[in-house]
Amino acid sequence: MKLTGQKLLSLVLISASLSACLTACVPMVLGGAVMGTLVATDRRTSGTQLEDEGIELRAIGRIRDNLGDRVHINVNSYNRLVLLTGEVPSAQDKQLVEQVVARVENVQSVVNELVVLGNTTLTQRSSDALVTGRVKAGLVDATDLYANAFRVVTERGTTYLMGRVTQREADRATNITRTTEGVQKVVRVFSIISEDDLRNMLPQPTPEQSRAKQ
Repeated sequence: MKLTGQKLLSLVLISASLSACLTACVPMVLGGAVMGTLVATDRRTSGTQLEDEGIELRAIGRIRDNLGDRVHINVNSYNRLVLLTGEVPSAQDKQLVEQVVARVENVQSVVNELVVLGNTTLTQRSSDALVTGRVKAGLVDATDLYANAFRVVTERGTTYLMGRVTQREADRATNITRTTEGVQKVVRVFSIISEDDLRNMLPQPTPEQSRAKQ
């Protein structure tokens, strides 16, 4: 059964409510929450997916070891590129976090979007989760996009888009995101691939499917 954008948004609304309660005592958040009902092909190899999960876990652990619980940091790794979002008390802390994460095994690059501010409130985080849900719903409803190719992160109204996508997909997803209610700014953290690369990634039709089309 295909999950429509409206159904996805309903699920995210529930998730956002639960998240507001569960994250009250969790200053750092592991990125890339999994929606079990969304089943699609990931454009990363299985090995890279495992590496990304390991990067996120190790990065969070090392940040906690160095800065304790005085920061609110989200760590998202996609194809070994790490996006850091959230709040830190000082510019020195911001630089320290980037240095700590850059030394994590398998990290190829770090995009440091941390800001020097007080930690966001649960109300703001719930609002950000809702915005992320709306963007994901919009991507699901776009028939010319593979929604699972995108990682969506929202922090203080700024929505970050990650993934291995073509230029066409990047521009289309950006336009959808920009027109989504609650999005104040869009930041693209894409790895751009060619249309030929995309075709090679997609599942090839079986002989039976090929014959059916003839």
